[in-house]
Amino acid sequence: MLGGPRYVLVHDELRYAQGANQSDQMLDGYPNYHWLMSPDHLNIRKVMLEAGINAPALTVASDGPRRSLIAIRSSPWKAGHETNPWHDEFDLDHGHVRYFGDHKPTTTGAPGATRGNAMLLDAMRLHAGTTREERLLAPPLLLFRSVSVHRGGRQIQKGHVEFCGAAIIERLEHVVQRDPATGKSFPNIALDLAVVSDLTVDGIDLRWLDDRRDPLLSAEESLKHAPQRWKDWIAKGRVAIPGIRRRVHTSPVKTSADQQPLPGTAEANVLAKLYRFYDGRKHAFELLASRVAAEVLRESGARYKQGWLSRPSGDGGVDFVGRIDMGSLSASTPVVVLGQAKCIKPNSSISPEQVARLVARLRRGWIGVYVTTGSFSKQAQIEIIDDQYPVVLINGRILAETARRMAQANHGGDLDVMLDSTVAEYEGEITYRRPEQVISS
Repeated sequence: MLGGPRYVLVHDELRYAQGANQSDQMLDGYPNYHWLMSPDHLNIRKVMLEAGINAPALTVASDGPRRSLIAIRSSPWKAGHETNPWHDEFDLDHGHVRYFGDHKPTTTGAPGATRGNAMLLDAMRLHAGTTREERLLAPPLLLFRSVSVHRGGRQIQKGHVEFCGAAIIERLEHVVQRDPATGKSFPNIALDLAVVSDLTVDGIDLRWLDDRRDPLLSAEESLKHAPQRWKDWIAKGRVAIPGIRRRVHTSPVKTSADQQPLPGTAEANVLAKLYRFYDGRKHAFELLASRVAAEVLRESGARYKQGWLSRPSGDGGVDFVGRIDMGSLSASTPVVVLGQAKCIKPNSSISPEQVARLVARLRRGWIGVYVTTGSFSKQAQIEIIDDQYPVVLINGRILAETARRMAQANHGGDLDVMLDSTVAEYEGEITYRRPEQVISS
């Protein structure tokens, strides 16, 4: 195995033990993280994962110093605690990760005051580089997520990580977060990461990282074992990202279980509360649906503007209206968005006939958004896919996840305050106008 390929694949579960050696390939029945990342025969120091953001020392090569890699570890079960007050989001099937830096409520100074955030800010300068020479020096972000495993008949929560791929920093923004325990606000950074993997294997050859840590090799020479998609990004820059992002081709038709939060989770509790709150005052749910739709569309990068709510009766299948401005600020065209909202029992589903009411109102070039606390039936999804209807489906799981984030970001985590605001502001959001008038609003 010396000198041969050393692959780690996306979703591989690895045994991470702080004191483990670097010579055993397997440990407790799992691949040994330290052997994979820093095999003994290379005589290099371990890449530890004790912090959320980790990196080996700079490699000083003939063409200058470079950071060989940054290893990021996310711990989902710590989300909401002081050590990890925000929820990192992993959508590996679509090659996207939303990761928050390591500034904490107790950290003093600007978001770059911590060692981890300082490394990410420095890496962003290279990942956003406009020249090939800058991108050559950009350190790949190796993503790991703490997982629990079953070993010897019992659940082990610590000491295992899942490999989630190598990533490029697509964008970095400064945000203000709120500590859910104390209610204290604090600044931080948030990164949108594009996950890439090799063309032939769904992972990476770790010899690439060995080469990046070798001072005898230039940055150019260290590309030999890099994923082809990483090389494409080095050559073309950010315009290459949409084509190199990891994507898993699965059936677009989702089961009812996939459209609902996992039982017992915080999101499941949120969805149950939403249904109880709006049961009996379902018109007010239209305002929440309008705001959730705006959040979902903006998360995709769309420039979305909320319009208004339709009158309670005679809406003809449209509950809210909005607008997306396509293009740049200096060259754009508006697209009308029609929305439908249905507050139903979470274990219920939306039929094809119900979706058809919204579809019937769409004109050429318009799009629809359907928001529900429940799920969309299999046949409803199939008809939308087969007929290529431009309708965005926001099911109960997406609704709960989005509403929870909105409450954290805008209401100090108090979901009740957010829901009360939709009732109080509902009447003021109703406008008696034709949908196309949103273009000029």
